[in-house]
Amino acid sequence: MPTTPRAFITGCAGPVLTPEEERFFAESDPWGLIVFRRNIETPGQVRALVAAFRSIVGRADAPVLVDQEGGRVQRLAPPHWPAYPPAAGFAAIAEAGDMAGAKATAKLGARLMADDLASLGINVDCVPCADLRLPEGHGIIGDRAYGDTPAQVASLARAAAEGLIEGGVLPVLKHIPGHGRARADSHESLPVVETSRKELEATDFAPFRLLADLPLGMTAHVVYSAIDTENPATTSKRVIEEIIRGHIGFDGALMSDDLSMGALSGTLASRTEAAFIAGCDLALHCNGKMEEMVQVASQTPQLSGEAARRCAAALDRLRSPGAFEVSQARAQFSAMIAAT
Repeated sequence: MPTTPRAFITGCAGPVLTPEEERFFAESDPWGLIVFRRNIETPGQVRALVAAFRSIVGRADAPVLVDQEGGRVQRLAPPHWPAYPPAAGFAAIAEAGDMAGAKATAKLGARLMADDLASLGINVDCVPCADLRLPEGHGIIGDRAYGDTPAQVASLARAAAEGLIEGGVLPVLKHIPGHGRARADSHESLPVVETSRKELEATDFAPFRLLADLPLGMTAHVVYSAIDTENPATTSKRVIEEIIRGHIGFDGALMSDDLSMGALSGTLASRTEAAFIAGCDLALHCNGKMEEMVQVASQTPQLSGEAARRCAAALDRLRSPGAFEVSQARAQFSAMIAAT
């Protein structure tokens, strides 16, 4: 009989699960696994890794995630997988006056990515990045953004999300409620945004409101001092309740950004506890360090209540891909990109 998984997503250290990792997964039963470059060598190896994880947790649809945005954030890379342009490539098409072409290209690129991922058993892609490209923002977002206006970002992000879903992969809306204005890289330190709530609602928060129906979301490790002067969104009950669930209206499954990032302080156990108290449905931990994984698991409950409902609803959005001629689509996509 299937067990109820714990509400966390974890990484692993290398391309093959170690006996220690196998025991940990069997005992802690994480909801999902996230893979990075360190876990990826060849298509056959990735398929085996994904299958091993699912076999251990006993769930054939257990989420396996990856950050496959294109550009500088692309875990599956040549020579085994094609390279894709960053979000800024699609933004450039829109900004040249061809929004319809930009949306079609973004959707087709995401559909091709989904084909790459689904062939490996990966069923969640941490895309789209709906953060705005703003001049004062740190370069950690930069060309990962679909533009500098809420309408353009939401339109292109929607197209990418649709391409993924059509290809049998769930999108993750990130970084809610907006990382584009942050002047620091949250991998290294905690950004503080001091912009007024009124301006944030008109700009940074706006794309997320237009995309609030997507199945999964990821928080931003950013302090919005107009709402909570002390806590980043990930650990702020006020930001999650008033902004993410309230103003934005997001009712999908909400995961933290990586709890091991430099923006957060305290032990991994205390970070995990704080994320759940604030209202995250899922804790995300990425670096594959076992001593940290154990801490995260120790503070993670089994999925229940609204979190369980949201996670089940997300998985219900998975669908079998329809007919798709990959080689023809790839040639078409290459031609569309070359024409820009």
